[in-house]
Amino acid sequence: MNLKIINFLEKKNSLIETSKKKFFFQDLKKVIKHHRKNNQYFKLIDNILNKKFNNRSALDNITFLPTRIFKDYDLISVKKKKIIKKIYSSGTNGKTSKIYLSKENADLQSKVLNYNFSKIIGLKRLPMLIIDKKESMTRGFETNARGIAISGFLKFSKNVTFALDSKDNLNMKIVKEFFEKNKNNQIIVFGFTFLIWDKLLKNLIKNKIIFNSYDSLLLHGGGWKKLEDQKIHNNKFKKIIKKYLNIKRTHNYYGMVEQAGSIFFECERGFFHTTIFSDIIIRDNALQICSFKKKGLVQLLSIIPQSYPGHSILSEDIGQIIGEDDCKCGANGKYFKIYGRLQKSEIRGCSDSGN
Repeated sequence: MNLKIINFLEKKNSLIETSKKKFFFQDLKKVIKHHRKNNQYFKLIDNILNKKFNNRSALDNITFLPTRIFKDYDLISVKKKKIIKKIYSSGTNGKTSKIYLSKENADLQSKVLNYNFSKIIGLKRLPMLIIDKKESMTRGFETNARGIAISGFLKFSKNVTFALDSKDNLNMKIVKEFFEKNKNNQIIVFGFTFLIWDKLLKNLIKNKIIFNSYDSLLLHGGGWKKLEDQKIHNNKFKKIIKKYLNIKRTHNYYGMVEQAGSIFFECERGFFHTTIFSDIIIRDNALQICSFKKKGLVQLLSIIPQSYPGHSILSEDIGQIIGEDDCKCGANGKYFKIYGRLQKSEIRGCSDSGN
């Protein structure tokens, strides 16, 4: 599939992010054409919704699939013999979503992640402390989002240390050795938000242990619901990281298994940013478009999913687009906030910010 933005990624030509508007919609329509040709279930849904939204004359009218559909159906847009990986969402209650990756799609995900994350840390590989157990990196055909995330970020380390043992207990001896060994080096601390809080930070607070990191980075994602229940919000989380690890650069990331590879990183101003490979739309529960600074349901678009139709999905998350191309951090693209899952009280229309 000849996609102009992907060509930019692979050929390293002079395309810049401001060119996204010119190419993204064209590329996305090519991805849709591919899924219509190779996935009859998607074609049926697209035919129905395409009439409702006045054909594909604008990005806002692109057919989307609800994330729940990936729990009930096996959606594949390539020959089954090309599938090398089946990935499950990390949820533990009820059904989990599942997606199918071909080698080509997996390689593309890896290249995009490398490009997007290198803009945060550069091209250097750093020592990495992973607040997880080695066993989470499941091998073979089937795996989950947790294992895929760890494997994806491992490429940014020149050596890696796992902080948890096989029973999910923190090995403080190993953690201390890691920080002592790298006291004069830049490091990356990586993990799921709740594990970093529950396994590492709570232990450091309880035992009054403080590490002194040098110009380092902490990367985390997911698991906010459990922290919010404990009244630990993002700013407080960052303050604790700074106090006990002396890490000033903390980046949250947002993504979901249904659109694997489209990860949105938090900037220094606390906003998530779209990339040249992705976009976001906010809708109310009547599926009408919300204007900027209005809260609603998050629709995510990406040209990365090609072995399954995850290019346009409607999540159950509540979000808010703050602006576009004018974030004070200097990054281009739409920048937005995520407020968690849709609660029982439905959104009747696009609601005001209410921050």
